Amino acid sequence: MIIRSNYMNMLKTYRDVPLVKILAGIRRCGKSTILDMLREDLLESGIAADHIISMRYTSEDFDDGMTDKDMYDGIKGQMTGEGRYYLLLDEVQEIDDWEKAVNSLLENANTDIYVTGSNSKLMSSEISTYLTGRYISIPVYTLSFTEYLEFKKSDSRSPKELLNEYLRLGGFPIVALSNFDERSVYQIVEGIYNSVITNDITKRHNITNFDLFNRVVKYIVENVGKTFSANAIAKFLKSEGRSLSVEAVYNYLTWLEKAFVIYRCQRYDLQGKSVLKTQEKFYLADASLKYCIMGFNPKSIAAMLENIVYFELRRRGYEVYIGKNETKEIDFVAVQRDERIYVQVCRRLPEESDREIANLLEIKDHYPKYVVTLDELATGNVNGVKIVHLADFLLSAEC
Repeated sequence: MIIRSNYMNMLKTYRDVPLVKILAGIRRCGKSTILDMLREDLLESGIAADHIISMRYTSEDFDDGMTDKDMYDGIKGQMTGEGRYYLLLDEVQEIDDWEKAVNSLLENANTDIYVTGSNSKLMSSEISTYLTGRYISIPVYTLSFTEYLEFKKSDSRSPKELLNEYLRLGGFPIVALSNFDERSVYQIVEGIYNSVITNDITKRHNITNFDLFNRVVKYIVENVGKTFSANAIAKFLKSEGRSLSVEAVYNYLTWLEKAFVIYRCQRYDLQGKSVLKTQEKFYLADASLKYCIMGFNPKSIAAMLENIVYFELRRRGYEVYIGKNETKEIDFVAVQRDERIYVQVCRRLPEESDREIANLLEIKDHYPKYVVTLDELATGNVNGVKIVHLADFLLSAEC
């Protein structure tokens, strides 16, 4: 089993802390495997196997209509001895009011609880009052490039050769574990996408006009890395002779976010030091989601470079915004407590323009500034702005 050490380190930090540890992310991003890793780690640290209770609440494994009381009784019934029990509860969003069961187990038994889910009812903005102040959210993403190299450590290719593959095939663990051809990868990812759309969105929210919903998804996918609004989508659909209210578009965007298919990146005004509510960008949970829907096109690489850098910053614990500096735009302002970095992303540094660097130099503070590129020859330092190759940026411990 390949250990995803970042997640294991986080879980070890919170082991035996009286908080529910919630791991949430898109289906098949590796949450269940992280629980398996945790189980192995607990056993290696001397925890008895009968004091580790693993439950998977997928539709195949529990009766329709299971209640939170059934969930509570099923787990409590396995806790027959003395001492602490470690509860590893997978895909809990399938049980209505699961929070009640988990809260009761936290309060009424000697437990250390870890749960996973694929719907953001598990995240702070949605969670019920039962667990307020009693949980820690750990977002789980598809593989970082560092993790991808770990999965491919028996491969003789160089990191930069493997970066090209990572850019085309994405970071779902099931893809990285084998040597599928491109067509097979996109079929696998399309299956993951369809499962998310069916189970986490259309069924849950009773979407009847599936064709219109798919057109909204396609618009978002086509415009990854571009600013747009729900109103812009509604106008575009109207130009195609289709009718959808702005409110319905907002709902679709929200539901896609809650299923972790897309992530919203808001704009930050560097002058006014405030988050702006208009012209956001959306990024896909994995680059392969774009290619499985639209097909791979080398021209789309530039936008997906932003996608990859955005999630690398998120994995490292940054809050990530689009920077607005008067009329200039900075691709990313990444903030972590009192630290921040600025990042511009481009496939190649344009020979006839210094816009990427100039926009950063106009920011008059001393926080680190980067231009991240695929240009092999464009590395260096220009007046304090570091120009780095994408591979070096993704593998660096500095950023």
